[in-house]
Amino acid sequence: MLKVQELQVNYGGIRAVKNISFEVPDGSIVTLVGANGAGKSTTLRTIAGQVKAQAGSITYNGEELLGKPSDEIVKRGITLVPEGRRVFPDMTVLENMKIGAYLRHDKLDDDIEWCYELFPRLKERHWQLAGTLSGGEQQMLAMGRALMSHPKLLMLDEPSMGLSPLLVKEIFKIIRQVNRNGVTVLLVEQNAFAALSVAHYAYILEVGRVVLEGTGQELLENPKVKEAYLGG
Repeated sequence: MLKVQELQVNYGGIRAVKNISFEVPDGSIVTLVGANGAGKSTTLRTIAGQVKAQAGSITYNGEELLGKPSDEIVKRGITLVPEGRRVFPDMTVLENMKIGAYLRHDKLDDDIEWCYELFPRLKERHWQLAGTLSGGEQQMLAMGRALMSHPKLLMLDEPSMGLSPLLVKEIFKIIRQVNRNGVTVLLVEQNAFAALSVAHYAYILEVGRVVLEGTGQELLENPKVKEAYLGG
């Protein structure tokens, strides 16, 4: 579905992404794992059309994405849930959800109900202002809002950040469910254990480069990954 080849992205004079290459097969969960500054978020934002690449190629179902504006990329079925949730705090849960469908012109009722089945807490709070939700509820809302665009590829940037272990477990359970419903997932995450546990395939990034790759299970058992990311 998605193929990134020799991607290079600079911030000022700093090369944040250095010739990264990876693939995301249709129907899979693929994760990029690494510490802060590894280039993970920059890679997602470049795929989403928010950051300009200096070199390389990003193809989606055989079509080149580099140079296309963000709204065109969303129309093709790629949606990014950004780090930090970024919900609209002075709008209700339901209004936030509907904004996720701004490019659609069909009925939304069935999709809203599906999102409420995935996130029952949102249904309980659908008239509540998003800014009054807890961090975990805002993360659920950000994911629900993204799903309202009917993505074929859902990109998640640090969905577990700032959440309690119980909520992290719940969020990753929902990621699996979304994938079972036919949505391909590209996940960026510092919580290596959670990310590798759900991933069909994974790439380890360090300072803008891919240094290891394999199935999620292979990397969970890799001594280097255990030492660097899983506490030995």
